Amino acid sequence: MNRPNWLGSVLLVSIVLLVGIGLAAWKYESIQNQQAASTNQPEPMESVTIAVARTVDHRQTTTSIGTVLALRSITLKNELAGTVREVRLIPGQIVEAGTLLVALDVSVEEAELRAQEAQAALTKSVLTRRQHLSQELATTQEEVDRARADLDVAQAQIVRTKAIIAKKTIRAPFRARVGMADVHPGQYLDEGTLLTTLQGVGEAVHVDFTVAQQVAAGLRVGEAVDVLAAGDSPTVMAKIVALDARVDPTTRNAMIRARIEGTSNVPAPGASVRVRIPVGPQRTVVAIPISALRKGPGGDQVFVIAPDKDGRNRVHIRQVESGPMFGDEIIVHAGLTAGEQIAAVGSFKLREGILIAIAEAVENTSKGNHEAGTP
Repeated sequence: MNRPNWLGSVLLVSIVLLVGIGLAAWKYESIQNQQAASTNQPEPMESVTIAVARTVDHRQTTTSIGTVLALRSITLKNELAGTVREVRLIPGQIVEAGTLLVALDVSVEEAELRAQEAQAALTKSVLTRRQHLSQELATTQEEVDRARADLDVAQAQIVRTKAIIAKKTIRAPFRARVGMADVHPGQYLDEGTLLTTLQGVGEAVHVDFTVAQQVAAGLRVGEAVDVLAAGDSPTVMAKIVALDARVDPTTRNAMIRARIEGTSNVPAPGASVRVRIPVGPQRTVVAIPISALRKGPGGDQVFVIAPDKDGRNRVHIRQVESGPMFGDEIIVHAGLTAGEQIAAVGSFKLREGILIAIAEAVENTSKGNHEAGTP
């Protein structure tokens, strides 16, 4: 009774083995066919643009926030009290030196001036008669001296009254731009009332900013800094004209003053600007386009292009130490030498050893010396 069961088990195992051998043979043949097909296909390649690492003269910079100050800036106030008779304060208007801005009522002073001028004329004629009489010995020298003193007093009163009239006629002391004003004819002004502000125009401006004491120690009068206003305004060059004699004991910063000369792009007084200050000596470094640098968990890297044994271009990953950016380039402190070719645009799709097709070369447009800022 056991023999038929034994034969059935052997038959079943044989069938399973035959099926397994058939499947293995079919899989092997399939793999061989795929390998043969892949052997006949060309190796994939990626198209990239290349760039050449180049040397530039680089000086590290730091950035500070500065304030623009007019060379001449005043707060305009009236010295004497009075009623406003005329106002010519137009906010934003540029006025020349001597331009009438505010005139207070001086009708009383003008009346006093006419009376004083009449009195001075009278005392002058009295003095003239006394002098003639003195020559004829018809009067004493004392009376002549008294008449001369009376004339001096009358003329002094005239000068005083004219000075009061001038103080009540407020004029621009220099060419300036008028600030906001809220003064109207008929308004009574107490002494020292704020009228407006005047900011000098058509000349240089100062930019005050602070830097750390270590940075200030390396700066010198006459050294150039870059001033960047808000928005799309171009960079303006300024020259350091003064360094504060003391360091702030709280912040350990020193105040620096730079001067912007003769340019149409001068920021308005009071504006906040960024100031780029050179730090340390100038040195020669390697620069590459920003598009060539790849950042990853392992650090910064570039794809260096080198021919293989068949003369075809391949890329190899190179770890580098990057520095600050300036314009469309970035400084490389270590890991790359000048003259090496690297992948630029399209480097994001590369991997180690992949074959590449060079689309074009990226030309660095920056020329001359460069100053790069700290990140």
